[in-house]
Amino acid sequence: MTRTLITGGLVVTAAEEVLADVLIENGTVVALALPGRHQWSAERVFDADGKYVIPGGVDAHTHMELPFGATVASDTFETGTRAAAWGGTTTIVDFAVQPKGTSLRAGLDAWHAKADGRCAIDYGLHMIMSDVNESTLREMPGLIGEGVTSFKLFMAYPGVFYSDDGQILRAMQQAADTGALIMMHAENGPAIDVLVEQALARGERDPRYHGEVRKALLEAEATHRAIQLARVAGSPLYVVHVSAREALAELAAARDLGLPVFGETCPQYLFLSTDNLAEPDFEGAKYVCSTPLRPKDHQEALWRGLRTDDLQVVSTDHCPFCFKGQKELGRGDFSKIPNGLPGVENRMDLLHQAVVDGHLTRRRWIEIACAAPARMFGLYPRKGTIAPGADADVVIYDPHATHTLSAATHHMNVDYSAYEGRTVTGRVETVLSRGEVVLDRGHYLGRPGHGAFLPRSTCQYL
Repeated sequence: MTRTLITGGLVVTAAEEVLADVLIENGTVVALALPGRHQWSAERVFDADGKYVIPGGVDAHTHMELPFGATVASDTFETGTRAAAWGGTTTIVDFAVQPKGTSLRAGLDAWHAKADGRCAIDYGLHMIMSDVNESTLREMPGLIGEGVTSFKLFMAYPGVFYSDDGQILRAMQQAADTGALIMMHAENGPAIDVLVEQALARGERDPRYHGEVRKALLEAEATHRAIQLARVAGSPLYVVHVSAREALAELAAARDLGLPVFGETCPQYLFLSTDNLAEPDFEGAKYVCSTPLRPKDHQEALWRGLRTDDLQVVSTDHCPFCFKGQKELGRGDFSKIPNGLPGVENRMDLLHQAVVDGHLTRRRWIEIACAAPARMFGLYPRKGTIAPGADADVVIYDPHATHTLSAATHHMNVDYSAYEGRTVTGRVETVLSRGEVVLDRGHYLGRPGHGAFLPRSTCQYL
């Protein structure tokens, strides 16, 4: 592999900002030095003057090729990881799914088969446990030994992914014994199903009712219950896609007690709202996801939670379904609209826009998008930072360039953009993954199969 030198950029990590040159050899960052303070030479030199040099993004919540009802998420591991690279993300952690009645091993093997040899960037896997029983509990230590160290449970979707409180407690007890991290979709699914049934009986069938029945209080109640179960089990807890200020308040209260409780939010909850769900002519279906979009007045609480570290991570929950032929499955019945939004390509730019808008500092941007997810899921410092010994997952980022997000120009395999027409300041210029140039000045140079599976250690905040 060629020796690479990146000169003159502002290196921004979660810990510091410094004008420095970055030397890369054999896929690894080997040294940083002040400009002009070294005698380095390289076969390949990138001039980053006036640009940021940042770690590649770590998106710890994606769903490539996820089956949902009668359809499957539209991004494959090939198309989805390519789109991630276009957006400056160089690592994803996707979710293997255990179908009910089968083993964790069967689900994990199925996802390895989907991803192996197809990814443009490096990837890890979480494990969705949809059938908690004595057999699957016994499987957990073996998966941890293979680097699958986080297990997702659902308090929602009865009949599909749902686990009751007893099953959740048993999984948390096993996690406490083995060092695993439990990830929780915290919504009261049985109560939501009652509200769905009642809304449909009243003739309330448009997409906006998806948000109205999945009430913020039912997210908060489930979050509170998950925290208390984790306390009983002595287990850490990571609550995914926090959307409601009431749920955030439960996390903040737990963290004030010093509990190992963590929270993630997503760009859609920071930039979109129930106004989008209410768009006419079934356009609101584009914005159906769970947890649902909330009224705009929830957004400031989420931004504040990111600033105060009551929320540690921003992931995308990237789970795209095309409007034509997929979202349209729910015409006349909002409960049949596939749940999920595209976003893996947009996260780094949207969060940089938050820096421009004053919601975040530059270092906090890198913390929540790169370093914290890498630490949370056992990948730091190999991923999430720029330092000697780290993988050379490096992005040259132009903080002054503007561009408009649109389905006409994005690279996700989906026929709409959740952020259509939104102009953002900041754009990826060059992307390196383990020292290989994946993207440079609008030219995609990556390839399927470059991305490697990442066995992960346990959560590094514990």
